[in-house]
Amino acid sequence: MKTIKAVLPKMVGFFLVLVLITGVIYPLVITGLSRVFFNKQATGSIIEIDGVKYGSELLAQEFTDDKYLWGRIMNVDSSTFTNDNGETLMYGWASNKTPAGEELEAMVAERVERLRASNPDRADEPVPVDLVTCSGSGLDPEISPAAADYQVERIAKARGITAADVEQVISRYTKGRTLGVFGEPRVNVLKVNLALDGILK
Repeated sequence: MKTIKAVLPKMVGFFLVLVLITGVIYPLVITGLSRVFFNKQATGSIIEIDGVKYGSELLAQEFTDDKYLWGRIMNVDSSTFTNDNGETLMYGWASNKTPAGEELEAMVAERVERLRASNPDRADEPVPVDLVTCSGSGLDPEISPAAADYQVERIAKARGITAADVEQVISRYTKGRTLGVFGEPRVNVLKVNLALDGILK
């Protein structure tokens, strides 16, 4: 019967080989392949135009001006976390408010009134739910086509263009269901706003 001392060199050698394969070779190969075949996704899906980085198409940005498409409610905390240098870090998360609670009901009612006041042409219509609720991440970059359509007249008036012009831009950056089956159609807010500004062609 072999002793531990006799098999220890083989065990250590086997361990080191596994570390090399799973901790070095595999990550390097996967990273290399992702950079070659999915470079944009591997680097954060950053929208960069003429050397200027405008943000990631996967993370929300807050727009409040009437000439822009507004996204979902962002739940961002900038008072809890800091980096090693003591600089403030932003952290997005869900609100964790219960649907049965009065606090969430009051928050939603306030948001509905603000949206109706900002979009008087649609004041008599129901406000799309995704414009008054936060996503699970608190940083959802997309809204429903109905939520985008709700804002068309406001944007058109603020920019002095036709509603058809705004609808055309929204349509350009609307994605259908994944593989035609999964999820729902969605509009990327950042892309629409960059296109409205003439930055994204």
